[in-house]
Amino acid sequence: MSPEIVTILALVAIFAIATFLPINMGALAFVAAFLVGTLSVGLSTDDILTGFPAELVVTLIGVTYLFAIAQNNGTVDLLVRGAVRLVGGYVAAIPWVMFAVTALLTAIGALSPAAVAIVAPIALGFAARYDINPLLMGMMVVHGAQGGGFSPISVYGLTVNEIVEQEGLPSSPVTVFFGSLLFNMAIGVVLFLVLGGRKLIGRRVSATVPAHVEHAEEPVVSGHGAPPGPAVGPDHLRDDGADGTADGAPPRVTLDQVLTLVGLVTVAVLALVFDLDIGFVSITVATVLALFAAARHKGAVSQISWSTVLLIAGVLTFVFVLQEAGTIDYVGEAVIGLGIPLLIALLLCYIGGVVSAFASSTAIIGVAIALAVPFLLSGDVGAVGVVVALSVASTIVDVSPFSTNGALVLANAQGVDRDRFYKQMLAYAGIVVAVGPLLAWLVFVVPGWL
Repeated sequence: MSPEIVTILALVAIFAIATFLPINMGALAFVAAFLVGTLSVGLSTDDILTGFPAELVVTLIGVTYLFAIAQNNGTVDLLVRGAVRLVGGYVAAIPWVMFAVTALLTAIGALSPAAVAIVAPIALGFAARYDINPLLMGMMVVHGAQGGGFSPISVYGLTVNEIVEQEGLPSSPVTVFFGSLLFNMAIGVVLFLVLGGRKLIGRRVSATVPAHVEHAEEPVVSGHGAPPGPAVGPDHLRDDGADGTADGAPPRVTLDQVLTLVGLVTVAVLALVFDLDIGFVSITVATVLALFAAARHKGAVSQISWSTVLLIAGVLTFVFVLQEAGTIDYVGEAVIGLGIPLLIALLLCYIGGVVSAFASSTAIIGVAIALAVPFLLSGDVGAVGVVVALSVASTIVDVSPFSTNGALVLANAQGVDRDRFYKQMLAYAGIVVAVGPLLAWLVFVVPGWL
């Protein structure tokens, strides 16, 4: 049996076992990478470890460690209150604020994982505090990052436009950008309506919490389903006293919180402006913050999402083995051999979507467009439309818990059953992988308007 077939069967077995038995999929994937890699693909263990996603592991550890400290010292609560004031206390606006912020960050050149790493912990902290569906908040962050990710000055946009130009294909950077942005916004609208967003409309919250609760879980609300009374907005917060203060005075900001805010800004600047690795920057800032209150933050390390680290590291190591076996090229060549342009475009969208759910979106976009070049040059289908469809199909699946962005959302989920949340993300990613490429094909390729 060929290595390509063996790796596909192993991947199916990993999913099947993890679905029916309470075994971490990452552990299964490490075993499969070892056995399949050495026995079928002919790799040594050193070769297999080359595919270990060290950068992502450091990012997950660093970001979750930093935000564990921020959660423990109340900085996340402080940011949540600031977000409430920003939107006038309207909870329904918060998911869209998170979408817009991540879209803006990626549109001006930030790497998608860096933007998600910065915004997701804050968004999910807000979801935990105000009883917003965490899947809604997490996915809005990811789709926001992908929506802005194809601007002409972004990493994705530059990659796609350079490949198109090198291959001599018709190009339209603005069309690629707005195609991705509007597609992800449309998905955001569907998510908002399906995952409880309608219940949030008209609901307003106070930016303060009762004095007798250290970290309140229940917001003070007014509007639908709330007792009669005046709306609580940013200019007239309810006079309950909060976080140990009296007479309705604003909660005091501690030195720990000030230092943490400075640390978060430092992470954002170093990662987004100076393009330093966000994992190393985060873990450095977290360690410095811990030095100022070592006893208080000694438990923060145990709050790192180690099960998620195992899950992601194992799966991506096996994906490397799959790539080394030539499985992606094997499937791509089989698709190109069909000879029907529209069908080829559809299948390439699915290849980009399925593979990108586990691997680098940037790399897969390049592979998918390269595979499409021969029939795009023939002019049988609109080249710009296919490029937009491939770009969208290869990135919207970053909601997968095995992608960098999805992994960051999973690792930073707060106040939820992590296993249940993982299954929800997996189910949603499955829907996106199954339907997303088809919709992108129907919108951008079939009409022939691009």
